Amino acid sequence: MHRIKNLLSFPPLLRRGIGGGWIVLAGLLIWFWFSLPNKLFHAPTSYVIEDKDGNLLNATIAADGQWRFPYNKNVPQKFIDCITTFEDKRFFKHPGVDPMAIARAITKNIKNKGIVQGGSTITMQVIRLSKKDDKRSIWNKLKESILAVRLEMSYSKKEILALYASNAPFGSNIVGLDAASWRYYGRSADKLSWGEMAALAVLPNAPALVHPGKNRDVLLKKRNLLLDNLMLAGKIDKKGAELAKLEPLPDEPLRLPQNAPHLLQRFIKDNRTWKQETKIKTTLDGALQKNVARIIQQHQSILKGNGINNACAIVLDVETGNVLSYVGNISDPSNKDMEADVDVIAAQRSPGSALKPILYASMLSDGLILPNSIIPDIPTQIGSYSPKNFDLTYDGAVPANRALSRSLNVPAVKMLQQYKYQRFYETLQQCGISTLNRSADTYGLSLILGGCEVTPWDLAGVYASMARTLNHQTRNHGKQLAEDFHSARYISKESGIRNWAESANQKPNSQLQIPIDPTSIWFTFQAMQEVMRPGEEGLWQLFSSSQKIAWKTGTSFGFRDGWAIGVTPKNVVAVWVGNTDGEGRPGLIGVQTAAPILFDIFRLLPNIKWFEKPKYNFSFVPVCRQSGYRANIDCPDVDTLFMPPNGSKVALCPYHKIIHLDATGNFRVTEECESPANMLHKSWFILSPAMEFYYKQRNIDYKPLPPFKPGCTFAETGKLMEIIYPQPEAKIYVPLEINGERGKTVFTAAHRRAGAKIFWSLDDEFIGTTQNFHQIGLNPSPGKHIITLVDENGVSVSRQFEILEKQ
Repeated sequence: MHRIKNLLSFPPLLRRGIGGGWIVLAGLLIWFWFSLPNKLFHAPTSYVIEDKDGNLLNATIAADGQWRFPYNKNVPQKFIDCITTFEDKRFFKHPGVDPMAIARAITKNIKNKGIVQGGSTITMQVIRLSKKDDKRSIWNKLKESILAVRLEMSYSKKEILALYASNAPFGSNIVGLDAASWRYYGRSADKLSWGEMAALAVLPNAPALVHPGKNRDVLLKKRNLLLDNLMLAGKIDKKGAELAKLEPLPDEPLRLPQNAPHLLQRFIKDNRTWKQETKIKTTLDGALQKNVARIIQQHQSILKGNGINNACAIVLDVETGNVLSYVGNISDPSNKDMEADVDVIAAQRSPGSALKPILYASMLSDGLILPNSIIPDIPTQIGSYSPKNFDLTYDGAVPANRALSRSLNVPAVKMLQQYKYQRFYETLQQCGISTLNRSADTYGLSLILGGCEVTPWDLAGVYASMARTLNHQTRNHGKQLAEDFHSARYISKESGIRNWAESANQKPNSQLQIPIDPTSIWFTFQAMQEVMRPGEEGLWQLFSSSQKIAWKTGTSFGFRDGWAIGVTPKNVVAVWVGNTDGEGRPGLIGVQTAAPILFDIFRLLPNIKWFEKPKYNFSFVPVCRQSGYRANIDCPDVDTLFMPPNGSKVALCPYHKIIHLDATGNFRVTEECESPANMLHKSWFILSPAMEFYYKQRNIDYKPLPPFKPGCTFAETGKLMEIIYPQPEAKIYVPLEINGERGKTVFTAAHRRAGAKIFWSLDDEFIGTTQNFHQIGLNPSPGKHIITLVDENGVSVSRQFEILEKQ
């Protein structure tokens, strides 16, 4: 109380002075606390990607021309020992400023009448590096000291060391320990030896020492002195120090690894949206990445002889969707004409037939077909669209699974016609195909034959999701879960990218739940397994050690794109071959160009057990052995088979009907010419005339309908006669022959009755008669015409077509 009274007795001016002092002190404390910015360093950093084990895959130079890797909180203990021994022995004891070091530096500088030693601590050097102010003055030292103390109040010693290691100069345009270790030694900092780390630790103090051919003796002396001090400090033993002194000094900076340049491009592009760290750990397997790139280069060296310059491949892990290898193109940076910098994995290309398995699986799942349901394979024209099989032949009718394994185009179009292209368009989007940027009507039925655009990234993701669903069918008791369907992922969860699960191209998508049940997927992969493999792979079934692979090829119109995609329970591999400029080449066929690459890559992957047959969500369905449809009461041979759950909804067999024969079984009869008591009633497999025309050429056991018994009134039902060519409203261009004359158009028809005569007329003018083999060559004039066919019983059929004068 006495002291307070004395204080109150002070003159008012003095009291105001004391109060003002407290205000000034408070202001200084506030300034001191807020003097340190939230972020010390704002310099641009290099984009860096690592494989799943932390090995460098690729890096770019920073925007300011410096090799500066992003901040790394993990500093190797060797560097900590080296840098503290060399720069700041009392680093872990002082509060940011070392009075003893300052006193020692002042004494030495006075003695030498110049600045020969500084008293800066590592913490003060971090402040100086962040300010980019190299001027040495008492004022700058004072600011550095104050901010260094402030820095120590907010950052741990390890964090300060990490800031130093990430931003210290290491000579030339190299900043930071991580960049220096890769540029000078070709490996990460945690793998450097004592001699290598000591050489790097002395560089921030004098970065020019690393200049090739200069100052080598000075650098060697500094490094060896540091090694001696490390030995005296007990960090290394005498023998270790002697061996470290024998290690060579760093020379010219090395080229950084260029093992995934196209994935680096993708990350840079994606990060413009994410705006996050410029360094990630990817999901890639470094060794596999190098081997896949080698395979791509080997095959391209052969393919370029045919003018095929580019190829890419992506390998996914089925369970996680993680990208294990990402080779976006060949490697030929010196030749700009090769366009090797284009990332084809992200490019939109025509998929050819690569979407056919998705249509097949969707139709199985929806109960529209069964695996062996026969599909028409005959000349077809739908409006102006006229699909053709690759080999330009027809089977008449072919089981759906065989049509898939043989990649027949006409049956695929017939299936899409039944499924509806609008519905398939939506299914593809639900699967994860993100490049259908035009309306479904724009694509139409060509959607199934490569009339759309797909990226290898999306395609691989779709097949991985299908395989994942099949793998999970036991675990999920046959139910499909949202996490079964998601796009491919190339960023590891350990990468440090915030909100990894929400990042673009990484997130599970709740809408990726296509209506394809696991059993339908299993049947699809079974059909894909039967695809004939190229070359020596064609004998794979003879060897028990061979890997089972569900695979499919694709070839785009004009021979511009060759595809191959393969699936096992463990991996998905997608391969594309072609020219990035879209130039087509003869022989650019998926099975000849992309498939060999696919199987070479699969030899690098584990050979595991095939997909387990579904144990849930299936049905047993009575199936007609000949037609593959659900058996009707007239089907003579019925097998009850394991089928997808909606197999019981498939239409009944439309091809078996009861016919009435005479007692010999050789002629059909009616009640007008044969007593019902003498009739034989037999089920008969009946195809349309056009289907029958081609089917019987490939199936010698096919039996056409018997003729009617002589004397019986004609009582045929259904189609008797069909025009196979031309198709309705066809536009025909007839080229000139070698002699300069215009060639003939061959018109083709089929009649159900053997030996039937057909009378041909063109524009109501009779032109000829055919029997048994119904083809006739005509040379109509340019313009629209109508051809009419009439058989002996007066049954007629007509078709309009147009002959074009110019193509």
